[in-house]
Amino acid sequence: MDVRVRTGRGGDAGALVRLAGQVEQWFGAMVDDPGFHEAVARQLARGTALVAVAGERVVGGLLVGRRPPVCHLHWLVVDEDVRGLGVGRALVAEALARCADGVETVEVVTFGADHPGAVVSGARVFYERLGFLPAEAAEPGPEGGSRQVYRRLP
Repeated sequence: MDVRVRTGRGGDAGALVRLAGQVEQWFGAMVDDPGFHEAVARQLARGTALVAVAGERVVGGLLVGRRPPVCHLHWLVVDEDVRGLGVGRALVAEALARCADGVETVEVVTFGADHPGAVVSGARVFYERLGFLPAEAAEPGPEGGSRQVYRRLP
């Protein structure tokens, strides 16, 4: 699949909200949450949202926070039609390239081992394959499920 990753633009907000609707069962309600819409708009305005595009269609997104010495991958989503085809890997690779200056650690919070989405989503295995290691527990997600920090050196 031919996918390119670029900085998100204001016009990508709707596509990111559409993708959020595909993962609400794991993360809790986002599509109707004004706070989520505000966070997406803020990240797009700052230039800290990445989108993966196939043709003209947004098929993935990643929100990135950079506070050296740590870079945070806040929210990664890939369209269910193209999961397993390298879209998530391409988004993370671009984020790592952009976070490199002054960053000693990259962190992401994902499902805890006991979360129902941990296996179904493949998130934990995905991050481990990219060199992230499980670390401490994180605050539960908005739906009440367990979360865990994963870290890697850039």
